[in-house]
Amino acid sequence: MASAQERAELDSKARQGETVVPGGTGGKSLEAQEHLAEGRSRGGQTRREQIGTEGYKEMGRKGGLSTGDQSGGERAAQEGIEIDESKYRTG
Repeated sequence: MASAQERAELDSKARQGETVVPGGTGGKSLEAQEHLAEGRSRGGQTRREQIGTEGYKEMGRKGGLSTGDQSGGERAAQEGIEIDESKYRTG
């Protein structure tokens, strides 16, 4: 846990627009960045619970293929990369 002085320094940097907490991008203060990072982490865990670990990995593979002008699915089809969407567990 950071001391009060360290937290004050980190908060000052955050208020100047610097990201001081991993996953806290966009937060305008140290506390805001901490909350953003926690929510993003929890969101990923919830999604993994919803679609299963294997489905979550496949979703990541598909997302990693996306470009500015093509979705991951379009690019996978174009390059012949198989994405097994049956791994997306539902219900």
